[in-house]
Amino acid sequence: MNSLNTLLMLTIFLPLFGALVSGLFVRQIGDLKAQLVTCLPMVGSAILALVIFIKVTQNGLSVDVPIAPWIVSGDFVTGWALKVDALTASMLVLVTWVATIVHIYSVGYMSHDDHKPRFMSYLSLFTFSMLMLVTADNFVQLFFGWEGVGLCSYLLIGFWFKKPTANAAAMKAFIVNRVGDFGFALGIAAIFFTFGSVDFAKVFATATAFHADTPQATWMLFGFSVPVMDTICLLLFMGAMGKSAQFLLHTWLPDAMEGPTPVSALIHAATMVTAGVFMLARCSPLFELAPTALMVVTYVGATTAIFAASVGLVQNDIKRVIAYSTCSQLGYMFFACGVSAYNAAIFHLLTHGFFKALLFLGAGSVIHAMSGEQDLRKMGGIWKKIPYTYACMWIGSLALAGVPFFAGYFSKDAILEAAYAVGTQQGRIAFYLGIAAAFMTAFYSWRLLFMAFHGKPRADHHTMSHIHESPPIMLLPLVPLVLGAIFAGAIGYHVLGMMDHTLAFWNHAITILPEHVPAHEGEVEWYIEYAPMIAGASGISLAWLFYIVNPALPIILKNLFIPIYRFLLNKWYFDELYEHLFVRNALSAGRFLWRFFDVKIIDGLGPNGAALASRLVAARASQMQTGYLYHYAFAMLIGLLVLISWLVYSVLGF
Repeated sequence: MNSLNTLLMLTIFLPLFGALVSGLFVRQIGDLKAQLVTCLPMVGSAILALVIFIKVTQNGLSVDVPIAPWIVSGDFVTGWALKVDALTASMLVLVTWVATIVHIYSVGYMSHDDHKPRFMSYLSLFTFSMLMLVTADNFVQLFFGWEGVGLCSYLLIGFWFKKPTANAAAMKAFIVNRVGDFGFALGIAAIFFTFGSVDFAKVFATATAFHADTPQATWMLFGFSVPVMDTICLLLFMGAMGKSAQFLLHTWLPDAMEGPTPVSALIHAATMVTAGVFMLARCSPLFELAPTALMVVTYVGATTAIFAASVGLVQNDIKRVIAYSTCSQLGYMFFACGVSAYNAAIFHLLTHGFFKALLFLGAGSVIHAMSGEQDLRKMGGIWKKIPYTYACMWIGSLALAGVPFFAGYFSKDAILEAAYAVGTQQGRIAFYLGIAAAFMTAFYSWRLLFMAFHGKPRADHHTMSHIHESPPIMLLPLVPLVLGAIFAGAIGYHVLGMMDHTLAFWNHAITILPEHVPAHEGEVEWYIEYAPMIAGASGISLAWLFYIVNPALPIILKNLFIPIYRFLLNKWYFDELYEHLFVRNALSAGRFLWRFFDVKIIDGLGPNGAALASRLVAARASQMQTGYLYHYAFAMLIGLLVLISWLVYSVLGF
């Protein structure tokens, strides 16, 4: 057990070591050593994470490693500790391997950047924050990692800080996440108020005492009786909505594409957006006791899946298309949690991490080949010039669309079958919306492939003459992702048994009540099993018809349905709606507070007021300085008379 503790400590803190050395000693070590000191610890962390995964899953271990006491304040006591079980071990593999690949890829992608050490330091710090999040054994430590990934996403999205759009995107991500994190913080406070602890073990062990049938299952809030568990879980879910870009709090995710492409890959595949799904799975003992919260999670997830997929149909930025696919796939994971299929949600999170990182880094290779161009309308006819990148994008798209027998086929189909098999109204609605989203996913994935690689070249002559395959430092890291996109689903499903209805693989890392267990394989109709495959094939076929057989069809449809096209192109007008409802009003309120309270009251009565009074007194006093001797003699006479009068009054008593 001590060896496992050591492995876990090294896995977590090696990225922090690289981040500190690269960030603090950049002038002493230079670019190359900064890249080495961040990449090599990440390689070590990834290898150790794999060792931990094998040890934990083969031996059914669940270990807590205390590090140090942290907060002791009255009844509130919490410490630093690392928790590792099957859920944590699975996340460790995903986070460290994808982060390591992104680090190595960044050496080539950022080769012309002037601030490479800072970038590498941020990447390693981002990885450390996510590792702290997934290994937390209490809610406060979870919140530490939660805020850490939020901070690092702000730093990385706005890395090119001289670009106004990058700064705006970084602020947008930070502010939108603050909305969700406010609810998350309230949820943690409610947990301590209810259970008297923030430790996972203590909270989960006593959660059943607050089942809906028990007397203490409700609070009186503003004169109303509200369910305890539903309230807590809805507040926690509010945090997950912001971090994982769910419907209504999703607007930051597409704008995050302003950061360098490796950042997009890390955020979308292994960190940040996966935090919300992980948190719901970790808190499954609570959510299982909150039926209303589960229903809300299901509807929000299903809405996110169909919303993001519909917007992805018409986007023209290659990275934004992939970004909306992330948002849609996260919707699948959340409605899986909503129907209590937490194992399916985490399974899809793991497979999705590999093929989504592959798609983003492949897109980065395309952008590199196109001299920085990201607009699909200015690409085309380049597949023969970059065949390796082309093949990688095909494999990633096959996995994303759920084509047999790639990774997404096993995990996404498992989610859809679970949603249908659970038999509830929200489950059936999620299933049908998920099938529609699967059709759209296949369509926009092949739209991207056909527009980027096929057809006539639409770039200018200068760009076309400089198209070239990426260097080996960018291509070789894609090999593990290709293997993951092909084999991760089959390994997880058939070898590890992640979807086994006994949950033996998870070994109590997630909890599903008996009445919530979805029907396992073989208990749904045959056409339900084949529906995702048919939807995917239909989407691919339609994209082939539109962009290869008859490229004029999309233009005809666009002109026929201009309002719908604009509605989708403008992302359902959420940015404009929020601009009108919140941003403008917040700016107006800020200007009023500045002009009235800051300028007139604080500055007016404070430093500016004191300065003005001093100037007025000085101006009056300066008028007495005339330079004439008789004026000064007269003033002295007046002063003498005043002094004599005071003496006479005080001494003689007159």
